[in-house]
Amino acid sequence: MTIEWRYTIHPGLGVLSLAGFLGQEAVGRFQGAVGWALARGTGPVVLDLTGLRGWSDGGRLAVSEAASRLAAEGRGLELAAVPERGTLAPDGRFVCDAQVTIAVHGDLAAALAAHRDRGAEEREWRSDAWPGNG
Repeated sequence: MTIEWRYTIHPGLGVLSLAGFLGQEAVGRFQGAVGWALARGTGPVVLDLTGLRGWSDGGRLAVSEAASRLAAEGRGLELAAVPERGTLAPDGRFVCDAQVTIAVHGDLAAALAAHRDRGAEEREWRSDAWPGNG
């Protein structure tokens, strides 16, 4: 089982949406999607987990590594709609090994609202089997 992804550029940030299960077998695909986001966007990346059915320890570690990778490029990672609230610290932060702050939003709308009012064009790319294609 793997994940499907969609990357959308919003004014001043990118949204990387995942669907499926982020397990060890999907980590390579996830890392590729993060690379796509790095190459095509600017500003923070909101990782939209609305369509994610769950994640393994390896998947959570991959998210932590993505935060470090983005930070090395001067960009932040934020999470929206975390599938398992038990993976968050009591103060609402994402629990990870990275020495990087990862903001957490209840859903994608809240994440976008935190960055709203920039008024530019949105662009979108997605893998072929993204739910709703075809």
